[in-house]
Amino acid sequence: QVQLVESGGGLVQAGGSLRLSCAASGRTFSSYAMGWFRQAPGKEREFVAGISRSGGSTYYADSVKGRFTISRDNAKNTVYLQMNSLKPEDTAVYYCAAGRLGIVTTTPSSYDYWGQGTQVTVSS
Repeated sequence: QVQLVESGGGLVQAGGSLRLSCAASGRTFSSYAMGWFRQAPGKEREFVAGISRSGGSTYYADSVKGRFTISRDNAKNTVYLQMNSLKPEDTAVYYCAAGRLGIVTTTPSSYDYWGQGTQVTVSS
């Protein structure tokens, strides 16, 4: 069992930056692929970024490529999402997720554990 707790969300102006963190419990964090997803009101949950178990491979949605960076620190059981050049359309609840298969996918159902989410609001 893994528990995930996100932090770092908030209100920021367009063009600004935020850094989200996701702290995981347990001693097997490095065995999980990790992903960040987001969900805006009235929309489906969508993939934002993913990172392999070692951190050696990263994946991004086209909408955030070049602006967001995912990273992880396995010694601290934490995954991060650095978000730069934020746009109003980035406004959503952001969730981190852990997948036991250890493979990054864009499909929410492939992930086994989810955090409670953190709100990101970008004003224009």
